Amino acid sequence: MRIKSIFDFLNEKFPVSTACDFDNVGLLIGNKNRSVTKVLVALDCTNAAIDEAIKIGAQLIITHHPVIFEPIKSIDADEKIGKLLENKISVISMHTNFDQGVNGVNDVLCQKIGLQNVERYTAQDGYILNVGKVDNLTADEFAGILKTALDTTVRFTDSKKRINTVMVCSGAGGGFLGDAGIFGADALVAADIKHSVFLEADEKGICLFDAGHFETEDIAVEPLKEILQNEFKNIEFFANHYYPVKKI
Repeated sequence: MRIKSIFDFLNEKFPVSTACDFDNVGLLIGNKNRSVTKVLVALDCTNAAIDEAIKIGAQLIITHHPVIFEPIKSIDADEKIGKLLENKISVISMHTNFDQGVNGVNDVLCQKIGLQNVERYTAQDGYILNVGKVDNLTADEFAGILKTALDTTVRFTDSKKRINTVMVCSGAGGGFLGDAGIFGADALVAADIKHSVFLEADEKGICLFDAGHFETEDIAVEPLKEILQNEFKNIEFFANHYYPVKKI
């Protein structure tokens, strides 16, 4: 099997053409004609993920966050890009195209936290968000659901209104607070929320939940691995969930 076959399959399900303009997705390291027998799927191409790929003999790593995002001016053989090249490990990154796609990160997040009647919503900047329903919950009740479902620490504002309509953006999404207001959502679930955005949400009467960047996205790694394993039965797929941040 060639890397090209896996990339073509991913590109059909989550077209790289649907990624945001700022993004960098696709086959970012390696050659599409190289053979592959083992693949590691991870949220990030960390040193821990690379070391695991080397250990298991994987020729390909598939990540959500791009392994190359900013221009590279030099390559150190002992750092990530150098290690990948020296060990002939290719990397495919599927980022905002995977976020927005059918059975992508946002869809998995909605399923994980139990949203019903989920629909797509096109934000003002063209990004595709999800909107779903919950059953007349308080902010505390919904925060408890997020905490349990995602095994995360939740920061949130409480508008004192019951929550029925929830807008969802996996990963950083505080910038979509305005869209939540335009849509009429009672709550927005995202991550990496700034202090000023929490204050704005409180003033607008919208419950804003920060459920963690890693926690709202890593949940899609296992489903993606299963999708790939079902399609490519002669290839071994592994998942890496390394995250250096501790919670107490």
